[in-house]
Amino acid sequence: MDRLSILLSLLSGALITGTLVTAAFSMGYYNWWVIGGAAIIGWLTAWPSAYFVSRLIKDNDPEWSPHRDPMEHGPIPRLNAKEV
Repeated sequence: MDRLSILLSLLSGALITGTLVTAAFSMGYYNWWVIGGAAIIGWLTAWPSAYFVSRLIKDNDPEWSPHRDPMEHGPIPRLNAKEV
């Protein structure tokens, strides 16, 4: 279970959506379809980008040492599972 990516997904989703909406507004597109499209893109890419940033943070941290393969026990971790 990668708890850091869960926390980062909130930040990355807001950052991606805000960037897309700001870019669309600066190009002169002012309608709900643009805002909705940016929100959908931000929602779909929030967790993959957060997982990527989480892996970068943990790979560059000299104190971090994972104890097992993250895909060893399936996509849903046990309740008291160790951090990946």
